[in-house]
Amino acid sequence: QVQMVESGGGLVQAGGSLRLSCAASGRTFSSYGMGWFRQIPGKEREFAAAIRWSGGSTRYADSVKGRFTISRDNAKNTVYLQMNSLKPEDTAVYYCAALRTTLLVTIERAYDYWGQGTQVTVSS
Repeated sequence: QVQMVESGGGLVQAGGSLRLSCAASGRTFSSYGMGWFRQIPGKEREFAAAIRWSGGSTRYADSVKGRFTISRDNAKNTVYLQMNSLKPEDTAVYYCAALRTTLLVTIERAYDYWGQGTQVTVSS
């Protein structure tokens, strides 16, 4: 069982930056692939970024590529999402997710554990 708590969301102007954090419980965090997803009201949750258990590989949605960076610190049981050059269309609730796998996974339904989400609002 993995429990996760996101933090770092808030209100920012377009062009600004935020860093989201996701703190996970459990001693086997380093065995889990991690992902960030986001959901706009009225729309389905969508993939944003993923990172392998070792941190050696990452993948991004085209909509965030070049602006967002996912990273992890296994010693701190934490995964991060650095978001730069934010746009109003990035406004959403952001969720971190965990899956015990060595693969890089971008499919939402594959993930077993989810945080409660953190709101990111980008004003124009």
